[in-house]
Amino acid sequence: MKLRIRGNSIRLRLSQGDLAALVATGAVEERVAFGPGSALIYRLERGEGQEARAALTDNRLVVQFPPVQIDAWVGPEAVSMRAEQALDETQSLSLLVEKDFQCLSPREAEDDSGLFPNPGPGTS
Repeated sequence: MKLRIRGNSIRLRLSQGDLAALVATGAVEERVAFGPGSALIYRLERGEGQEARAALTDNRLVVQFPPVQIDAWVGPEAVSMRAEQALDETQSLSLLVEKDFQCLSPREAEDDSGLFPNPGPGTS
């Protein structure tokens, strides 16, 4: 799973293996180590409510999407899940979860073997 944070947006990209783990266990998680005892953990999980949401607590970012949204996204035609989480009256947090597609052009030192087959130009 890949994480991208930019401004008030969080984007997760899942490989085929990540998606299989999400379906089988209800969650998928990665860790970025910054040294002894210091890490950022990011996790996508099947939530219990009707709304997608994200929370950051103790170096752990947890993104939750409702089961109905995840079940629809697992299908072969769906590429992404989107949601907006209101933060206050003027700000929101954009959440985007995507299937990670193989690149159309080979890139040195990149292993695309576990990614979804690319459906063609203009998709990603």
